[in-house]
Amino acid sequence: MSKDIDELTKLNKDYVDSVQNSDVKRFDQILADDFYCTLPDKSFVDRAEFLKYTAIPVKIKNLTAQDIRIRVMGDFAIIHARTSYTTSEGQQAWGRYTDCWARQNGRWLAVSAHVSR
Repeated sequence: MSKDIDELTKLNKDYVDSVQNSDVKRFDQILADDFYCTLPDKSFVDRAEFLKYTAIPVKIKNLTAQDIRIRVMGDFAIIHARTSYTTSEGQQAWGRYTDCWARQNGRWLAVSAHVSR
């Protein structure tokens, strides 16, 4: 299980960094074909819509994740975390997310995400 935690820790960092950097290419590599996400505005999007949304540069800066909790249950994992970031107005803010990952064909892929700010 330690190997899975290490891999999911790296994937979680990649995911957060991809949000901050609008890295559609990396998301394309780590999202399952049937990925869905609930965005902070409460909209529910599929993989294609999420990639379009991700391509739009974010206005926040210094996005980091803290209090990361990774729970592995066989070929399924849930990551809970708190984020902090700086708004475009320069104010410190925070949010939370829950990402669900599934091992598919030997690779961990994000299958679902829920983000709140």
